[in-house]
Amino acid sequence: MLDRIQSFFNDIIQAEVEAAAPDTHAHGIRLATAALLIEMARADFDASDQERLLAGDLIAGRFGLTQSELDELMSLAELEVREAASLYEFTRLIDKRLSYEEKQEIVGMLWEMAYADGVLDKYEEHLVRKLTDLLHIPHQQMMRLKHAVRERLGIEEF
Repeated sequence: MLDRIQSFFNDIIQAEVEAAAPDTHAHGIRLATAALLIEMARADFDASDQERLLAGDLIAGRFGLTQSELDELMSLAELEVREAASLYEFTRLIDKRLSYEEKQEIVGMLWEMAYADGVLDKYEEHLVRKLTDLLHIPHQQMMRLKHAVRERLGIEEF
């Protein structure tokens, strides 16, 4: 299993950063995005089924995946997150390959994951801030995205 993960990373993720083919590019972006959402679900040390389902819904909605594609992607992303030394490889791929607007969409998805249980944990907020910085999204825009997600979800600020 670890060989499969390492092989995927070497063949897909690294190739992405070094200008791979468009279909490989899309799969790498989907995997990197799924990995960030899974890490967000784990940030408060309580990855609930509700959060896993939301991560899947966000990924499927963003990338238009079938259920079987989604299941395979989420399984692979969970393995990647468990084996990754850091989230830098995922954010680097997203940062280099996506437009500013697309990166903002991902930050919005991260905020939605952070608020999945209706409460923003300090570890979740820290992770969003860290990932937003790695994606080169300015602090003011990160806060606008946070407020927009909170408003859309009907979550009051304390």
